[in-house]
Amino acid sequence: MARIALIPGDGIGKEVLREGIKVLEFFNGKKGLSVSFEEFDFGADRYLRTGELILESELKKLETFDVIYLGAVGDPAVQPGILERGILLNLRFYFDQYVNLRPIKLYNERFTPLKNKGVEDINFVVVRENTEGLYAGLGGFLKKGTADEVATQEMISTRKGVDRIIKYAFEYAKKTGGKLTLCDKCNVLTYAHDLWQRAFKEMAGQYPEVKTDHYLVDAITMKMVREPEIFDVIVTCNLFGDIITDLGAEIQGGMGLAASGNINPETVSMFEPVHGSAPDIAGKNIANPLAAIMSAGMILEYLGYSEFDEKVDQAVKHALDNNMLTKDMGGDLSTSEAGDSIVEILKSL
Repeated sequence: MARIALIPGDGIGKEVLREGIKVLEFFNGKKGLSVSFEEFDFGADRYLRTGELILESELKKLETFDVIYLGAVGDPAVQPGILERGILLNLRFYFDQYVNLRPIKLYNERFTPLKNKGVEDINFVVVRENTEGLYAGLGGFLKKGTADEVATQEMISTRKGVDRIIKYAFEYAKKTGGKLTLCDKCNVLTYAHDLWQRAFKEMAGQYPEVKTDHYLVDAITMKMVREPEIFDVIVTCNLFGDIITDLGAEIQGGMGLAASGNINPETVSMFEPVHGSAPDIAGKNIANPLAAIMSAGMILEYLGYSEFDEKVDQAVKHALDNNMLTKDMGGDLSTSEAGDSIVEILKSL
């Protein structure tokens, strides 16, 4: 049995996760799939009540699960960064989830802001390094609060970290038959990204069947807008991955369709929609649950049931094509109604 730890978190996280669970429960018991759920109350409510984020004993307990399914983290009542670093980044670093996997896929051309681009043009994946770079948290202040203040934040790239994310990307490109693109800024970041360049070229020698190319990060943002069809798989560092995947979300139809996985095949992986907690609409039952549902599909694929993920993909496309959507996407369904509609579509497939 696969054990799934549920972290609804804050804001709309509770609402959208509920709809993703409906999808997982629909497939539970089919073709040998067996999943169980246990909920954890990590988030703003608990922090404001007790001052606790995640205890060491709770991290140890999470080690016994196969997957973590997260709703959202963030609340205006808590200083920015406390929940994000104390919960989300804590989980990523504790479980060494070094891969952030972000599919960028357009399901219906009316949802992209790019003119003359269709579903055949926008369909690629970004493999983002998830535990190093500028997000490693190394740095500090000197003479803070004075006119002479200095703030530093260091970009960290280790050979181990760079090798393993590039290897994962090559394996993914090999499995999917796609071209692999390296995105960096080697013309300016001449130390950190020289390492990325060397590691990429050396790894390419082990995968002669995988076509490769390279773009600087500023150039790739232009290409993602002008020629998204040239990409299949992109591998990049933590900061650049964070930026270009948000651009990718916009060209695929918005944050309501942005699913992600934080993956370490050797420990515990975590899947989540990336739209955040949206406190302004929390509790209104109007949030778009599709990204959470698509993240549930990624969980199914991760557990070895890729055919179930494909059905989720088909159901999302059917919903988008037939306007079975929440108001942000031009429909009139509530969050719960949108989730129910996906389950009904799945029953018909």
